[in-house]
Amino acid sequence: MSRDLSYNAVMARRGEIMKKALGIEYDEFIQSEIAFDYEGMMEKAGYSLDKVRQIQQQTGVGNTPLLELKNITRLVRKTSKKGYGASILVKDEAANPSGSFKDRRASVSVYHAKKLGYPGVLAATSGNYGAAVASQANMMNLGCIIVQEVFDSRHLGQPEIIEKSRKCEAYGAEVVQLTVGPELFYSALIMLEETGYFNASLYSPFGISGVETLGYELVEQVRARYGKDPAYIVVTHAGGGNVTGTARGALKAGAVNSNIIGASVDLSGLHMASDIDFNKKSFTTGHTGFGVPFATWPDRTDVPKNAARPLRYLDRYVTVTQGEVFYVTEALAHVEGLERGPAGNTSLAAAIPLARQLPEDEIVVVQETEYTGAGKHPQAQLDFARRNGVKVIRGEPKQNVPGKVIAIPENFSQLDITEMDLERMRRSYIRNAVTRNNVTEVTQEELGFLAEDAKASPAFVASVLEGLGVKV
Repeated sequence: MSRDLSYNAVMARRGEIMKKALGIEYDEFIQSEIAFDYEGMMEKAGYSLDKVRQIQQQTGVGNTPLLELKNITRLVRKTSKKGYGASILVKDEAANPSGSFKDRRASVSVYHAKKLGYPGVLAATSGNYGAAVASQANMMNLGCIIVQEVFDSRHLGQPEIIEKSRKCEAYGAEVVQLTVGPELFYSALIMLEETGYFNASLYSPFGISGVETLGYELVEQVRARYGKDPAYIVVTHAGGGNVTGTARGALKAGAVNSNIIGASVDLSGLHMASDIDFNKKSFTTGHTGFGVPFATWPDRTDVPKNAARPLRYLDRYVTVTQGEVFYVTEALAHVEGLERGPAGNTSLAAAIPLARQLPEDEIVVVQETEYTGAGKHPQAQLDFARRNGVKVIRGEPKQNVPGKVIAIPENFSQLDITEMDLERMRRSYIRNAVTRNNVTEVTQEELGFLAEDAKASPAFVASVLEGLGVKV
């Protein structure tokens, strides 16, 4: 009997498909429409830190160098008030096999797929994660399919995404390229059902467990070298897994006083699923188009319950402009001799003004770099922007208008950050939790879950719920 492959039929089967493709009994963790046992899921469905380190050691993942950016730190101090300008360090994740921290996420998922006897792995991603999954799958002798949103309706693709497609193909993955729209999840579900492959989701406990080693390692390295913990750990924020895993690892290392600061490129006003806006943005990850919606409603993913819960861990969330990231990418290469891709440079662009807020004896860690390639270079991205009607100028970052103007700073002192309102985002998260589930009353247990998930007090949650007309 042939399967019904209509969109509605496949979506109706998605729960069954996802369960078979992940091997996780999510039902045992779900407590209500709102609440689930997050830590229980992470403990039972994921892997311990020690086990993850063993897994990653087998494939050359992790133990990446921590580099001090001495020249950039000097520039920070020249543009800070006297006695201020913390040292900036960067965890060089480009040293991983496929060139990014995503190897950490992929290593555990692929290991688990091999252990359970899946014939291959599938990931739906337009980012570095595809290359990481393909690389790890090769090491484990598993098949690999990467499903990507690459093109707009004119069949034009961003240089950065095309570069990542090339990288996946170089590792021998089967790459399925799609236009922007709802067919990404639909197509991935069909292929999971057809192949019996493992869903190497970015949002499973396996992926988050893999990133915990990154936070743990960087704390270990800073302590060993400086005898103290970093004041700030700056994390490029998109879907939330980077923030979640890094923060959990840092906490497991005992760095309870290190502030976790998310950083995204400001792409406000551009819709990520819009055919018109798709090629108006010059950054495919680490931007507010993912960072805000995934923080305010994490369960929008390809798993029943998302293990990436960034609001649980963020102390601050800041944005930078596209022009500032391009400027810092060039500065890192010219001043420090390190040519790295744009994702890690998003958090570096934020780390520079953040370091100005701290005394000289404090430490700011940028927790990742990524490999670079032809499509990731500022020249390719800026040329593509111009061809899509975006004006590129030199000037104050505040002149930046997403999708219309990219303003590249004229000097180092112009680099700055914009603070995002985390309280407002917490309110949005609580509102989404009750409205998306049609909830009119919450229990004390659900109130406690919302407080943990939003990193807020029960009193704050109760006040938001009351304002929404939800009985507590």
